[in-house]
Amino acid sequence: AARGDVPSLYAVRAGKFPIPMPSDRDTRTRILSASDVRSLLSMEKAVAAVERAFADHTRGLAQMPAKVYLSLDEHAGDFRAMPSYVEGHDGARPAAGVKWVNSHPDNPKRHGLPSVMGVYILSDPATALPLAVLDATVLTAARTGAAAAVASKHLAKPGARTIGFIGSGVQARYMLDAHRGVYGNELEAPPADIQPRAAQSCASAGGGRVVSALRAAGCDIVCTSTPGRTRAVERAWVRPGAHLNAMGADAPGKQELDAAILQSAIIVIDEHHQATHSGEINVPLSTGALRQEQIFATLGEIVVGAKKPDRSPDAITVFDSTGLAVQDVALARVLFDDATARDHGSLVALVAP
Repeated sequence: AARGDVPSLYAVRAGKFPIPMPSDRDTRTRILSASDVRSLLSMEKAVAAVERAFADHTRGLAQMPAKVYLSLDEHAGDFRAMPSYVEGHDGARPAAGVKWVNSHPDNPKRHGLPSVMGVYILSDPATALPLAVLDATVLTAARTGAAAAVASKHLAKPGARTIGFIGSGVQARYMLDAHRGVYGNELEAPPADIQPRAAQSCASAGGGRVVSALRAAGCDIVCTSTPGRTRAVERAWVRPGAHLNAMGADAPGKQELDAAILQSAIIVIDEHHQATHSGEINVPLSTGALRQEQIFATLGEIVVGAKKPDRSPDAITVFDSTGLAVQDVALARVLFDDATARDHGSLVALVAP
């Protein structure tokens, strides 16, 4: 075309030259509420999606810029922006997206709101169309629970039959559901929490009973998901051969485990930058109680078989989870595909073609 025939960006924005779109393409965005996401969610699919995300990230089939923090000390919380992209292969579409999520630990008692809430925008990488806007509060809990189950699948000793939870909020229930998807319903699951009501609620939902933190930490698999900055598990409580999923530390200064546990354990992290800056290992690294070379591998390296941990009967393993954006986009892709197939949610002309 001649130079004068090409519309300027300003003319397009002014609406003088609408961008042509193929007539057979639906440009509407699917809106999925929390109830929509819950109705679509399968923890078995979530575990598979998250396991694949770890593998894709390790194999270089994903992009994941560093998580961006917006700290709001005056409001006792923070926001995080988490963009990511995964390539399409083996029947899965390529996908890009970003999660906007918060952490406000005092929300339940101050405002009657969840401590973590989020929104996810899933986009078509080829056209940049927003395919879906979905609740990311349920998505975050589900992918976090799935990540713990993937870690236990690859790191826990064979024949694990007891799983203990220290921190008995919503996250513990998703972790239990994810683990039962891997191990079956025979897993015994005693929860513990500094708030007895939370522990009892989790016990009722999981069909278990409330025990002390010491008892919960003595299980074959131990999952911690506490919001505070004080350690919740002592070294003496952990039995030989146990596997621990440390899920709560997600900001500098947070720590759930006695550093002595890490000193004697095989340490597996989700991603080096995030784990060293804001994961379970960030505090002992900063104090010198732990050295970088004591980190054994990333979970992705374990999943693809690049590293093989020692699973002798007495070996203790720790998975340090900070939460990866590739987990979010992988699960959002599955939820969107299922929502489209089942026509869940509502379609909105969110952007003007």
